[in-house]
Amino acid sequence: MQRRSNTINLFGRKFKLPGNRWMRMTVGILLILGGCLAILPVFGLWMIPLGLVVLSIDLPRVRRLRRRSEVWTMRRYRRWQQRRHPA
Repeated sequence: MQRRSNTINLFGRKFKLPGNRWMRMTVGILLILGGCLAILPVFGLWMIPLGLVVLSIDLPRVRRLRRRSEVWTMRRYRRWQQRRHPA
């Protein structure tokens, strides 16, 4: 069985996650639910993508969704860069 990493890299920083799969899934779900409460001062929409990143460690469907969104975002960014700085 493949060992999963207990850290995620975001913006060049490493964040340690719980080693237990169910704890990681709980953290991810709580982050998503907290993001749905974005009208409250402590919570925000930033919690939804972070929760999806945490869930993507253990759930293959969420991992595929994350990878597809990363590819789509990078393609859009490169197109934007090319329009902004034509060669």
